Order: sequence, then structure tokens, then C-alpha cells
Amino acid sequence: MTGEKGNKLARVIPEDSLGDKLASEPQLDKTSQKRIGDQLRAMYDELVQQPVPDRFKDLLEKLEKSSAEKSK
Repeated sequence: MTGEKGNKLARVIPEDSLGDKLASEPQLDKTSQKRIGDQLRAMYDELVQQPVPDRFKDLLEKLEKSSAEKSK
């Protein structure tokens, strides 16, 4: 059984077949898990491609200088 929302299909698991497991062990089918994983990966990959802001670079340089001075 599938339920449609927009162009995407998701497998609907009838509550009757889950019994007591519904409250204690919620689960997604493998197709839904893969789709969520793919979407998260796509979002994360886009974020990783963005350049590091200059203020973060400046902070890292200050930390490196500070730790170098402490180790002398």
C-alpha cells in the first residue's frame, strides 16, 4: 500500500499490522530511509562546498598562534 504526496510515494504501513510495536519501535521502510538519507547527503554536500567565512579563518589563526605560544 502506498500513499501519495506530491510526486513522491511513501510506503504506508497499516497500524493493525504493527500492533504494540507502533508505540515502542517506530520504523520507516528501506525506501523511505534511503530517500531521507539521499536528501540529507545532498543538503550536506551543498553546505560543504561553501567557502569558510573569513572570520572563522581569523579565529583559527588566533587559536593556532595562542597554542604555539603556550607550547614554547
